[in-house]
Formats: sequence, C-alpha cells, structure tokens
Amino acid sequence: EPKRKAAFGSVGRRIPYRILHVINENGESLGNMHRAEALRLMDQHNLKLVLLRENAEPPVYRLMTGKQIHEEQLKRAEKKKASPKPGMCIKELSFSSTIAKNDLETKTKQIAQWIEKKYHVKITIKQTK
Repeated sequence: EPKRKAAFGSVGRRIPYRILHVINENGESLGNMHRAEALRLMDQHNLKLVLLRENAEPPVYRLMTGKQIHEEQLKRAEKKKASPKPGMCIKELSFSSTIAKNDLETKTKQIAQWIEKKYHVKITIKQTK
C-alpha cells in the first residue's frame, strides 16, 4: 500500500536527503547544505524544518516558526476548499426570460433534486424580446 503524503507541517528530524536547499524564516535563501547543518540551524533558532518542494534538486526546505506553519496550513486549506473536487458533477440549466410557469416549476424541482444529490448547479437566464 503506498504511503500517504503527509500534510504540510514540520518534518522534525526525519529527513531522507543528505543535501538540502534551505530557506530561512524570512524567505531568504541560505543555499545548499548538509542535513546535519540544517538540523543544527533549526535547533539554534528554535524553528522547525518544513518541506516545500520535494521534486526540486536538491529538495527545498524552509525554517519556520509554529505560527508560520499554522498560517500556511490555513492558507492551503482555504485554497483546497475553493478548488473544485475531481469527479464533482456540475449540472447546467438554461432559462429563457419568457419561460412558462409550469416549465419553470418543473425545472426548479429538477434543481432541488440535484442539490439534494450534492451536485453543483449552474443556471443561465437568457433574455429574449
């Protein structure tokens, strides 16, 4: 079974890479360094190491305070909520401004059923003369 990707947060002392690119808490690059040196910096400044980009060469880590990590987690959660989920079904209906009353009632019942099934519904109203 594949390992699940860990949520954004401190990696502690479990760093599988020997050479890291480290960024300090202010966003300034400290360059490439050995993991032992990065851990020493982490302990000296009482910060936590956070993995930013794993597929870069060498992987990019950032020294962050607990508050910075929490703020970043909140930002990522908001971003995830805003993006549509894969497989999410969007239903779309078009209305004309001259729609008959019984047609309107039928379509509103259909919309209510879709909303109960947790579909996203997009409604377009076209104006006709």
